[in-house]
Amino acid sequence: MKNYLITGGAGFLGSNLALRLLREGNSVTAVDNLMTGLEENLVILKKENNFEFINQDIVKSLEINKKYDFVINLACPASPPKYYKDPIHTLRTSAIGTQNVLDFALKNQARFFHASTSEIYGDPLEHPQRESYFGNVDPYCKRSCYDEGKRYAEALIYEYRHERQLNTGLIRIFNTYGPMMDPSDGRVVTNFILQALRGENLTVQGDGRQTRSFCYVDDQIEGMIRMIHSSEEGPINIGNPEEYQVIDLARLVIELTGSKSKIVHTEAALSDPKKRQPDINIAKNKLGWQPKVSVREGLQKTIDWFRKMGD
Repeated sequence: MKNYLITGGAGFLGSNLALRLLREGNSVTAVDNLMTGLEENLVILKKENNFEFINQDIVKSLEINKKYDFVINLACPASPPKYYKDPIHTLRTSAIGTQNVLDFALKNQARFFHASTSEIYGDPLEHPQRESYFGNVDPYCKRSCYDEGKRYAEALIYEYRHERQLNTGLIRIFNTYGPMMDPSDGRVVTNFILQALRGENLTVQGDGRQTRSFCYVDDQIEGMIRMIHSSEEGPINIGNPEEYQVIDLARLVIELTGSKSKIVHTEAALSDPKKRQPDINIAKNKLGWQPKVSVREGLQKTIDWFRKMGD
């Protein structure tokens, strides 16, 4: 049995990762301030053995008297409505919070794992995006609270590895979806599924031709597990290279739900990237990882989960 600490452990990815680790016989401590994490996810986790929850914001230093083998940093709002709600706190989470978690990992001599994001590529001029691409990010706009916060966190992790010899691993996550998502997170998958199930119009921002790559959560967690337990430094892209126009995703959701909803267009989102698709060759070569669940299959599983939660 290994001991894992997961910041953001009540969130979508944190709770799915914790559940996988617990069911493999490990001990997990979840740290979350419940700003975006869900109590409902904790209810599921508390049914498992060797689970502990600590309600704390990582902007405050971690004072936990327990030895951990792995320290996993997933704490940060990850959807625009959530990080726009308190952009200064979003920046502080990526900056001060990440440093606090790094210091805690250093104290434990644990492997530190960090979930970065495809948002560090901004509105990319390279397509698909390789890890060597520096990105095209606006540093002075509303969206930069998330994008630049994550870029700063990566730089900080680099220095802790190379100046303080901390064992670190870093991935960049592309759009992920599946069970245990927050229905109110404002992400495109949850928005479309809920609108379709309610018989409401599906609201597509802009013309809908912007592309995203959607990775089912089980695939994402498998990629994370492999990186956590590897000796790789990263960064490594973890995402599904199957590229979708947002309007095609909306049509697929309508088809799979059997909804009579229509598609309507709204104003384009602020600083919304036009394209997003990962190059996953490094993940394939270094981790032996690639996604297995198609978007159609994953969406059906997610729709079924939302229907069940609504009963």
